[in-house]
Amino acid sequence: MTSESASVGSAVSLAAEAVRSRLGHRRPEVAIVLGSGLGHLADRATDSVRIGYEHIPGFPLPTVQGHAGMLVAGQLAGRPVMLQSGRFHMYEGHDAALSALPVRVFAELGIRLLIVTNAAGGIRRSFTPGTLMLISDHLNLTGRNPLMGQALAGEERFPDMSEAYDPGLRGLARDVARQAGIPVEEGVYAGLLGPNYETPAEVRMLEKLGADAVGMSTVIEVIAARARGMRCFGVSTITNLAAGVSPHALSHAEVMDTARMVERQLGELVEGVVARAV
Repeated sequence: MTSESASVGSAVSLAAEAVRSRLGHRRPEVAIVLGSGLGHLADRATDSVRIGYEHIPGFPLPTVQGHAGMLVAGQLAGRPVMLQSGRFHMYEGHDAALSALPVRVFAELGIRLLIVTNAAGGIRRSFTPGTLMLISDHLNLTGRNPLMGQALAGEERFPDMSEAYDPGLRGLARDVARQAGIPVEEGVYAGLLGPNYETPAEVRMLEKLGADAVGMSTVIEVIAARARGMRCFGVSTITNLAAGVSPHALSHAEVMDTARMVERQLGELVEGVVARAV
């Protein structure tokens, strides 16, 4: 194993041990990554313990509004879960291995199901702000990959990505949404590096490539999760229309406002999937 791969493996082990030591009796089965403005889900967990990133070796504090910087372990929809409030975005200066560190820690703790949520710009012309899009596939256009270097113990060298987002979980989510009267769409998420929003020309390119939404997260996490054999389910909140689709200038304030507008529906959808996933 190369020194860089050994360093990543050591970081995973140290962080996992620090988290494990604070869990007490809790044994989370599902990990949920909370996107911009979606941190309210962490407040819905009961019998919870909050673990600030300052207590986890290798976890930097987030610099983005809407990302709290803590793991919350507790009960959600009757199941033990781990919620991650605060991503490590590569546009903050982190490499792909660090962006994927929490997911690898979840796998080290024995978690087999990963739910990722994010705020995204809508490319599909029929989308409006507030649309919830079940992610069916992604385009990794970040130019980064967390699997670079020698494979870590417990990770596949060449993980299959043909069904990176579990179709059974998407079907379950559609059932939950239908029963709750929550409108959902389904589409492809394009992950870019950021932090700038895309130009209208870039959005036209993404549209031609088959993307329905665009954002600055998620793809690195899902690649790492699939290498560990985790099942993945993803939801994008379309918080704004992408450049060239929207007649207005884009802003992070709009992202946060729209995320808050649909937080109840998103929470109900995620809780429904958590409760019924096997």
